[in-house]
Amino acid sequence: MSILRCENLVMRFGGVTAVDDFSPHVDPGEIVAVIGPNGAGKTTAFNMITGVYKPASGRVFLEQDGQVTMRDITGMRPDRVAALGIARTFQNIRLFKSQTVLENVLIACHVRVRSGLFGAEISWPRYYLEERAMRERAMALLERVGLQDAAGEMATSLPYGKQRRLEIARALATQPKLLLLDEPAAGMNPKETEDLTRFVYDLRGQMNLAVLMIEHHMQIVMDISDRIYVLDYGRTIAQGTAAAVQANPAVIEAYLGVEEA
Repeated sequence: MSILRCENLVMRFGGVTAVDDFSPHVDPGEIVAVIGPNGAGKTTAFNMITGVYKPASGRVFLEQDGQVTMRDITGMRPDRVAALGIARTFQNIRLFKSQTVLENVLIACHVRVRSGLFGAEISWPRYYLEERAMRERAMALLERVGLQDAAGEMATSLPYGKQRRLEIARALATQPKLLLLDEPAAGMNPKETEDLTRFVYDLRGQMNLAVLMIEHHMQIVMDISDRIYVLDYGRTIAQGTAAAVQANPAVIEAYLGVEEA
């Protein structure tokens, strides 16, 4: 059974159809890429999956742990979607600018805290146990992304590539089963891009994750994707393995155009 299944997603803004009849699925352990020219509707699709937008039509279904049937999460609030196991990063980095590197990750850890504010106010022992466990988990995630030595620094003081890594660590802190990455290699230099490629590839094995990724860097897409969806003007024009997509005439035309006869 798939972790994520979308059925005929449509999103309109006024008279413009940004996404039309998009039906991706992601299976356990897969890395799936969504590619396409600028304005093809890729981020809009992510926003529908994560509850930022409610689709004009279509449904989004998420696996329920231990259940045969999938849960309909269409239009659910983003915080509820995160609590159910979908985390994401953004095309434009959205860190908490006034917080340290560690605090950025700790904020995301609170999705899994059960004792809440009341527990803190009455000094409930369980709250302090959870607080300590959160700090340990946050530091472990920072070590995983190579930022443990920067834990006390302000998030915005980090170089661009490390800010990207921090955003991924913050997403992982919610303990997702599906991670959505929106152009994770944007703005990175070749060495950072190579490191990121290896990091994302390793994530699924080390953390039992599935990944749905938007990326313009074709080398990353072709190197690590199990399957690829190609969008153009909001519609799916191709899907399949990297080799199949690369050879598809519709994909070549969308990216490179064709000469007039």
